[in-house]
Amino acid sequence: MDRAALAAFLRTRREALQPEDIGLPTGARRRTRGLRREEVASLAAMSTDYYTRLEQERGPQPSEQMLAAMARALRLSTQERDYLFQVAGRNAPSPTTTAAHVAPALMRVLDRLDDTPALILSNLGEVLVQNRMSRALMGELTVYTGHARSEIYRWFTDPAQRRFYPEHDHERQSRAMVANLRAAYGQMGPKSRAGELAAVLCKESAEFAELWERQEVAKRFVDHKVLIHPELGPIEVDCQALFTEDQSQALLVLTAAPRTEAFEKLQLLGVLGNERFPVSS
Repeated sequence: MDRAALAAFLRTRREALQPEDIGLPTGARRRTRGLRREEVASLAAMSTDYYTRLEQERGPQPSEQMLAAMARALRLSTQERDYLFQVAGRNAPSPTTTAAHVAPALMRVLDRLDDTPALILSNLGEVLVQNRMSRALMGELTVYTGHARSEIYRWFTDPAQRRFYPEHDHERQSRAMVANLRAAYGQMGPKSRAGELAAVLCKESAEFAELWERQEVAKRFVDHKVLIHPELGPIEVDCQALFTEDQSQALLVLTAAPRTEAFEKLQLLGVLGNERFPVSS
């Protein structure tokens, strides 16, 4: 671990970012250039003290998860992310695996989406980052670990995962999940994390195993769907997907038609955020 190189790189990349680059208001005149340390720490979901110590060459060696979080917070390119890993004494993520690094181009779009739910997914169905409206609509989806990081795995192993969709839509959703994983399997190979996930699910879910045998391949995101919020009930949304060039990540944007009940529900979520609504008796 090259502490001096790591500290200098973090500091210069932080100073190169402006608040508007990450969707924050510029606000009053700032004493320092770029983002504040506490802003980067918040974006990376770590303590300000931890991040500050890294910039001051005093911190411990960051884990791969911490490095990936800082790369996202600082909007690093793939080459910059790899350099960050290397000076921190870690191996850069392999291009044949699904990395937690978010494509900067998708992040720039997400940063500017504040009034509608949006999230970025890997090709294994792992939610890499959400905006506040997405968290208000679907809850925090970045907290899972292991195989459960994939919404595909959760769909076939955790019945609670299906509560967000109407029952009549479960069969279509199951087929879409499997077809998406088959596409990732073809792209990444049998010895990849896609292959591992498919093998695990074939053992744990008879439904998945049957659908996997159909050999359906597609990157499916339905244009129109109904999501069920625990307090507001069904919300009809239109879904638009923007893929990276290598198809490994997708930005999903959910909108509702103006002057509809769904539009009003999303506006209410925007005001109340993650607050839980009282359950009527």
